[in-house]
Amino acid sequence: MADEVVLLGFWISPYGMRARIALAEKGVKYEFIDKDPRENWPYLLQMNPVHKKIPVLIHNGKPICESLVIVEYIDEVWKDRSPLLPSDPYQRAQARFWADYVDKKIYEAGKKVYRTKKGEEQEAAKKEFIDMLKLLEKQLGDKAYFGGDRLGLVDIALIPFYSWFETYEKFGNLNIEIECPKFIAWANRCMQIESVSKSLLPNQHKVYEFIADALKKLGFS
Repeated sequence: MADEVVLLGFWISPYGMRARIALAEKGVKYEFIDKDPRENWPYLLQMNPVHKKIPVLIHNGKPICESLVIVEYIDEVWKDRSPLLPSDPYQRAQARFWADYVDKKIYEAGKKVYRTKKGEEQEAAKKEFIDMLKLLEKQLGDKAYFGGDRLGLVDIALIPFYSWFETYEKFGNLNIEIECPKFIAWANRCMQIESVSKSLLPNQHKVYEFIADALKKLGFS
């Protein structure tokens, strides 16, 4: 019997993009249910009653929650192709550490950039965000990808935020390529991989328009 795989997500969510990249890397066919989690969604509440958040991977009727847990689950279940974590225990631990760093830091730092009013507070937010990217550049070093010569867990954790870069730049008056050229070169390499480019659609401008409209409704602009 073929696996039944369903992914609950929302197109703009970088966390949902992680699962989509991992599934694409493994060549797993799945149904994507795209819905704004802020709306009434009883099925999401049923599948993730603890956090009530997307993404949720449902594999043969069993839900798996939290994006990095989902990516590792995908890697373990479909382990016969495109490994996403290194086989060496130390390297695997390092990958988990940096993926966790991305998970806990990047979204919140980026949100401060586009939600903070201009002035000293926003300048501090911008510096914090750029410093994080520079730290990640240092960790990348001379490697093509954080996973070495191929896409890995850290790359999958981080690259979805590239979809938000126009939002960060326009609201924060930033030029990330000037500040972090090695980071942008890495992002461009990732975007040449089909599993990434297809999973990160729609483009950055659509994300910017969505965020701009949401901020307007919230009275931020």
